[in-house]
Amino acid sequence: MAVGWSRDGAVQDQIDASVGDAVKLARSRLPVGESAEFCDHCEEEIPEARRKAIPGVRLCLHCQAELEKLQTNASGINRRGSKDSQLK
Repeated sequence: MAVGWSRDGAVQDQIDASVGDAVKLARSRLPVGESAEFCDHCEEEIPEARRKAIPGVRLCLHCQAELEKLQTNASGINRRGSKDSQLK
């Protein structure tokens, strides 16, 4: 299917690249190493079930949720190149 000036398959390549970037970002945010017994932020005890489920966990559930609220996904790359995507 021809789409303007782009070659066939270019749209799928853009989708694949976006998904790949999102996977890389998610993997970079995974904890590594030994789990902490107490939260690094509030010093509350981290339940054993959480420590076993997420190796390398450093924060309690409450502090982790607060951290995730602050994190934003600002890639800054406009792969679509359309006027609509530039207006956001």
